[in-house]
Amino acid sequence: MPPLKPFRPARTDASSYKAHMTWASHSVSRTLHSAGSFLKQQIWVWPIIAVVLLTTLGLFVRGAIERTMKASLTSELTTLRDVEVAMLRTWLHSQERNAASLANSSAVRELTTQLLTGKADAAEALGEAIRPGMNSHGYDGYFLLDEQKVIRAASSVQAVGRDDLAADSAIDEFFTRALDGQSVVSRPMPSVLPLKDHIGRVQTGTPVMFVAAPIVDENLQVVAALGLRLRPDKEFSSILQLGRSGESGETYAFDKEGRMLSSSRFDDELILLGLLPDEPGSRSILRLLVRDPGGSIPSGFRPTKRRLELPPTRMVASATAGETAADVEGYRDYRGVPVVGAWTWLPEYDFGVATEINAAEAYRPLIILRRTFWGLFTLLGLSSLAIFLFTLKVARLRREAQEAAIEAQQLGQYRLEQRLGAGAMGVVYKAKHAMLRRPTAVKMIEPNKVTPDALAAFEREVQITSQLCHPNTVAIFDYGHTPEGLFYYAMEYLDGISLQDLVEQYGTQPVGRVVDLLQQMCGSLYEAHTMGLVHRDIKPANLMLNRRGADPDVVKVLDFGLVKDIGGDGQTGIAGTPLYMPPEAIQAPATVDARSDLYAVGAVGYFLLTGRVVFEASNLQELTQMHLTETPLPPSEVRGEKLPEELDDALLACLDKNRAKRPQTARELALRLEKIVANDGWGVEKADLWWNQHERGTAPKAKPTSKPTVRGDQAATIMLD
Repeated sequence: MPPLKPFRPARTDASSYKAHMTWASHSVSRTLHSAGSFLKQQIWVWPIIAVVLLTTLGLFVRGAIERTMKASLTSELTTLRDVEVAMLRTWLHSQERNAASLANSSAVRELTTQLLTGKADAAEALGEAIRPGMNSHGYDGYFLLDEQKVIRAASSVQAVGRDDLAADSAIDEFFTRALDGQSVVSRPMPSVLPLKDHIGRVQTGTPVMFVAAPIVDENLQVVAALGLRLRPDKEFSSILQLGRSGESGETYAFDKEGRMLSSSRFDDELILLGLLPDEPGSRSILRLLVRDPGGSIPSGFRPTKRRLELPPTRMVASATAGETAADVEGYRDYRGVPVVGAWTWLPEYDFGVATEINAAEAYRPLIILRRTFWGLFTLLGLSSLAIFLFTLKVARLRREAQEAAIEAQQLGQYRLEQRLGAGAMGVVYKAKHAMLRRPTAVKMIEPNKVTPDALAAFEREVQITSQLCHPNTVAIFDYGHTPEGLFYYAMEYLDGISLQDLVEQYGTQPVGRVVDLLQQMCGSLYEAHTMGLVHRDIKPANLMLNRRGADPDVVKVLDFGLVKDIGGDGQTGIAGTPLYMPPEAIQAPATVDARSDLYAVGAVGYFLLTGRVVFEASNLQELTQMHLTETPLPPSEVRGEKLPEELDDALLACLDKNRAKRPQTARELALRLEKIVANDGWGVEKADLWWNQHERGTAPKAKPTSKPTVRGDQAATIMLD
């Protein structure tokens, strides 16, 4: 089988020299143009864009509404809390004033003095003296406490003479403050003595409150305290119940233990949930601990711990720490239901007040809005999916038509004969023109790779290459597309071998042959450079060695897809093949010029002479650093034999880091190479002999002296913004 193939397929192995991998660099105008072309062709993208835009807009609107709603909700909750606390304080201060007024009346002060000095009938007279005030203010009992915290008189005879009530820390603190000269109201507490509850049962533990005021003698010294009993389920709870809002809002009081000091609006529900005992008159006041069960009990959650072992709710933990705050993000209440709320702690009365409402009710408008948005997005998404499926169907039918055209071996005026190879974007066929009958290479974009970007790169390669007419540049004959949408261009058919394969299959090349090949490359590049074009990807794989007519060893420069227009708005990002990339293409890719191509020419000559690349590295980063800083060894030293000194100097000059020290034009380099005298006698005769032998396949392939130890990403063409 002849070793010379016209166009070889690009290798996909990661260690291959011909791996194609591109990092694209585009100007803003080209990007916009490509995007516009893509959107025109891909109709199904518009509904997706609409979905994305509407989703973004919806999320923004939802976020704005949610922030506004949270701010409004915070304001409403804090306002309701503050109003409730203000009303409660007013009522408490009123109780303190009422108690002080009764305690400092002349009759009470005189009867207290008599009672403390042992007058027997003073206690009964004291009760008669304060009864009118008690009736007018709604008190249902009283007691007189001396300085030793002994009850000397009371509406209940069972309390008279008792000195053990102060054993309770809360009662002791209440007594102490009153005897210290303060008018004070206690928080709700269970009664020690049997009292009638709200349904008429006489029992201990009935919720009560006390207000006390000091009694002073004629020297204004506190000698006793007058305490008045009132029921918290009347005015105290009534004030807090005014803070109920909507279907689930409530305001309640609680102590440091989290015990509820007022009635919940959910008492009936709490009985059904098992949080209150199922018995007549069961209420949450003083019986329900405001603890976090860990989940919504109304929704079926059941805690695994006793109520006393559960942690306090976030609200109780914050309030008992002395914080006045609001939380509209949501937390669990004593039922485990997510709520939002505001709270505060009243240190002078030693209890807190909270206003809460179920989060589901508070955010009901937002939930409706969210559902509406998602409903619209779903409909739009389904529409996008339908259009997308329809587009896929149309694309599949079009692709089938394209594949049918290829299978029919007919592409416009060209009859396809043989598949020659494939690259990252296109596939190449050997073909014949229907009229001229001339062998032609036809390159086209594969049907599954026809994108606006691929087509733009394809057209760019055709337009640039067609401007060049040098005999060492591949010639373009035609460009077009079929009714099925297959884009292609026709170029001269090259029945040859790439310089990459030449070295891999036949080893290092004679000096005379290398000099001749480099001169031909310089001729092709000089024409491109004079037109303001820089190739940027000169490498052995892009250089075809052919026999053209009677001339052996004719080089053709291929693949002008990465050409940069020096004076235009062409590619400005990193582009090329790392193994052959000059330092400036790495550091400042926008500044590459003709001398950058000459660096690659020197690297190609180095490869042809030594069978090795200029720099060998284990990774791409190390390789680029070597191009920036390392000085290459002379080719003669690597080859292991003496070469013309002028050839070593010419190649090392091309590989100089400083562009100013390289040959300044391809013609200058060609003239420099022309002066080199090779001692191997390579010429037309030897070239003809070589082609005759290898075309017939009679000569064995020589083994390369060495192979570069590089990875595929170092040998591949790259483009990087």
